[in-house]
Amino acid sequence: MSSRRASDLFVECLEAEGTKHVFGIPGEETLDLNESLADSSVSFVPVRHEQGGAYMADMYGRLTGRAGVCLGTLGPGAMNLVTAVGDAYLDRAPLVALTGQADVERMHKESHQYIDLVELFRPITKWNARVSSPEIIPEVVRKAFKVAESEKPGATHLELPEDVLSMQVDARPLERRKPVLPEPGARELLRAADLIRGALNPVVLAGNGVVRAGAAPALREFARATGIQVAETFMGKGLLDYESPLALGTVGLQRHDYAMAGFEEADVVITIGYDLVEHAPKHWNPRRDKHVVCIDAVAAEVDAHFQPEVELIGDIYHVLSRLAEECRTVPHPGGSHRLRDVVLGRFEAAKDDDQFPVQPPRALWEIRKAMGREDMLISDVGLHKLWIGRMFPAHEPNTVMIANGLAGMGFALPCAIAAKMVHPERKVITVSGDGGFLMNCQELETAVRLRTPIVNVVWENRQYGSIVWKQDKKFGRHFGVDFTNPDFVKLAEAFGMPGWRCDSADAFARHLRHALTLDVPSLIVLPIDYSIDVAISEELGVETVSS
Repeated sequence: MSSRRASDLFVECLEAEGTKHVFGIPGEETLDLNESLADSSVSFVPVRHEQGGAYMADMYGRLTGRAGVCLGTLGPGAMNLVTAVGDAYLDRAPLVALTGQADVERMHKESHQYIDLVELFRPITKWNARVSSPEIIPEVVRKAFKVAESEKPGATHLELPEDVLSMQVDARPLERRKPVLPEPGARELLRAADLIRGALNPVVLAGNGVVRAGAAPALREFARATGIQVAETFMGKGLLDYESPLALGTVGLQRHDYAMAGFEEADVVITIGYDLVEHAPKHWNPRRDKHVVCIDAVAAEVDAHFQPEVELIGDIYHVLSRLAEECRTVPHPGGSHRLRDVVLGRFEAAKDDDQFPVQPPRALWEIRKAMGREDMLISDVGLHKLWIGRMFPAHEPNTVMIANGLAGMGFALPCAIAAKMVHPERKVITVSGDGGFLMNCQELETAVRLRTPIVNVVWENRQYGSIVWKQDKKFGRHFGVDFTNPDFVKLAEAFGMPGWRCDSADAFARHLRHALTLDVPSLIVLPIDYSIDVAISEELGVETVSS
């Protein structure tokens, strides 16, 4: 080994982890790191706000299973990463956040731009550390990636003091090793099979963990072999093709979702990759009387309404394959499709709705019609997210991307850029409200510079729609929610991309189809009418989640 700068070693460690991109903004305290990146195989992607870079890393991690990497300098640059790092933490996306820091010698006193970033990031990361000497770089980088990518994945953080990265060091990267999952014992597997075979009305609740495990094919075969129907969480959309007779639809928006999907009559609920951060178990097990079989990569969270009788912990794909073999001798007849029928009935009827401004179901119907099975819709956060989570049908997993754990506005645009980088062959559409869109609209410049041809659809109503909805329900009036907008078409053109404003539902369909043929990013402004209730039907009860 030969002596070299610590920053060079750090970047070699990133290369050893297979890092392809670092998304972020350079700073004075990361000069050495950026110089080392310039001479490496890692592509540094400059963004226009650190939050945008962290969201890109978040989506890169979600779609690849390999930790996305984002960079901010010390102080304000690091703090701008926080919201998106928190999103990765709660939505279980592998992410490694890198932040610059002042020299070690001035951390003990009041100092310009110095904030203890290790303490700041501790509550929103699985693990984080200060790189206090160059010799520990191989270990901390390997640990940051290992912890971020292990179930349940999430965010980690490394603080990089400026003086440490400029030091000389003799060391080499550690070898990357894939995390190993356990396998459940035969006794637990047979006990679960006995419960399922003996059930009168079993039902599956499938979530984000199945998507992460790439286990949709195993889930589909389990459902086919047993006849047990599957309800999905917002983040589990597409685990079953929505057209499958075994698909119960997406649950969790309203109080009666679960009852109408058959949970009220169910005696056994099989949760698969179900994450309590999405929807609380009290909504589907209010009397605590369900027999619960939990299939997941890690042990179940403790909740009074979620106490599994059997836990099958390990590789979800393998567990489902083994369980399907044990249970295929007793096929179940299936239960209620009332929820799916109500929601899809309203969705299908929307194709004939020519009202303008456009109502959400018609807008979503046009988007679905313009997309292929594997094309991607990325939803920002707001009232439109509830419509998408409730109604937008998916054929495949990881094709409807939703922020659900932290649910921060401004998610869609930067995430779409990363999605297009991972899947350049797919069409990528975002839906944002006019409130959330302006929170990260500066990343339109990044999209144009990178030539990522995403189509940004902005639903315009000049209000924070989900808060209007909730205020009207609770108080009979709304306040503090109205704003004005810039001319979004001129804004798009100022960024060097085409933009259109729709004056009818048919115009939206026409602009969308055209935009999807372009090799540059574009923007479509769609005036939206939120006067119809996202609840769709009183039969479904009051909502259970926020935007």
